[in-house]
Amino acid sequence: MEFESLHEVLRALYDEMMPLCSQMSGVARGIAGLGALFYVAFRVWQALARAEPIDVYPLLRPFAVGICVMFFPVIVLGTINSVLSPIVTGTHGMLEGQTLDLHKLQSQKDQLEKEALLRNPETAFLSSNEEFDKKLDELGWSPSDIAAMAGMYIERASYNLEKQIRDWFRELVEILFEAAALVIDTIRTFFLIVLSILGPIAFAISVWDGFQSNLTQWISRYIGVYLWLPVADLFSTMLAKIQGLMIEKDIEQLADPNFIPDGSSVVYIIFMLIGIVGYFTIPTVTSWIIQSGGMGSFGRNMSQSARKAGSVAGAGAGAVAGNIAGQAGQVKGELLSKK
Repeated sequence: MEFESLHEVLRALYDEMMPLCSQMSGVARGIAGLGALFYVAFRVWQALARAEPIDVYPLLRPFAVGICVMFFPVIVLGTINSVLSPIVTGTHGMLEGQTLDLHKLQSQKDQLEKEALLRNPETAFLSSNEEFDKKLDELGWSPSDIAAMAGMYIERASYNLEKQIRDWFRELVEILFEAAALVIDTIRTFFLIVLSILGPIAFAISVWDGFQSNLTQWISRYIGVYLWLPVADLFSTMLAKIQGLMIEKDIEQLADPNFIPDGSSVVYIIFMLIGIVGYFTIPTVTSWIIQSGGMGSFGRNMSQSARKAGSVAGAGAGAVAGNIAGQAGQVKGELLSKK
């Protein structure tokens, strides 16, 4: 089974697991209903105890969260997935375009390498069976010719063995590269399924006082995990572009008739190893894209600034009032002395 088919299986698994969200809605509705009862009762009692008018707008929050819990697959997951799916489609299209160009350049490079080996009489028999047979026909059966024939067979076998080992190691690195991408996609699918199935519970708990940030934290985590795949596609696109530039440089060198390729792919393998390591940095990079945070720290900073400004203003007003009172007393004393 191809790696692309495995990615499609993971996407189908996510779609198959989504109906399980509705099974959690019953429990979530009970938690949200009880939380809404305490939420509304506490604020109504607090307003009545202070003899203040009841502010209805904050009391609508648990009801809005309850609606999201009741229709979680449609309102929450449907909305988020609809907004983020174009990002996944766009980045995957970029990757497919770069991969297609890379395959074309690789085919062109392989053809030029074969032609370059055929241009050199000393290496033509290594890549062409016709040239190998032709060179054998040119030799006779003298001891020196037999030694030359044995050397040709040994050199050709050594070249083929080296090429097979190099190709094998290259295929191994490519498999590890694809496996790293599959690991990221598998973990991403698992996290998305867990967040989706237990999402109604997270929304219901956010109704309770002290757990309001649970709502924004869930949304940020879901979006962050969902963006793992687009970031991975962007990373793969970057690597494919780097490989394409490397192949274009090799093609320019192969255009020189005097250039003899060495068949080395060390740089290519190094970039594949870098890609394997880089795939596991995707969760960290994705966490930089979206972060959730409330207005608590901002509000505290603003209130502290307001208190400082108020104290400074109060001190300034007190000093001004003291100066005015002193000047008034001085004027009054001068008037009394004149009388």
